[in-house]
Amino acid sequence: MAISHAQPGEVILLTGDSSAPGMTGTKALIKTPCMEVIRLVLPQGKTIPRHQAPGEIIVQGLTGRVRFTTMGTTIEIESGQLFYLSAAEPHEVTALEDCSFLLTILLNPKVKETSES
Repeated sequence: MAISHAQPGEVILLTGDSSAPGMTGTKALIKTPCMEVIRLVLPQGKTIPRHQAPGEIIVQGLTGRVRFTTMGTTIEIESGQLFYLSAAEPHEVTALEDCSFLLTILLNPKVKETSES
């Protein structure tokens, strides 16, 4: 079964009634050739081991608290906060509380170069 992603112009519910269809668990929301948007849901204590994303990432806290260990430091975010990491920056993720966050990955960071004569 193929993963259903949102279509252009489709409204996506990010928070609210967790019993609503599509509101429980981690879910890929949008995927285009240039980006992917995923809502991750992690229980307290869950760790995602050190890894790298294929492009720059933007993380936006939705609920709870989550810790990213990266660049020799820790970054804790909660609802209403966001940060970004450069492409291929190694990081580890730990849920400090039951949490959810929005992860945007920029998949095609190559920019067309224009020649000036």
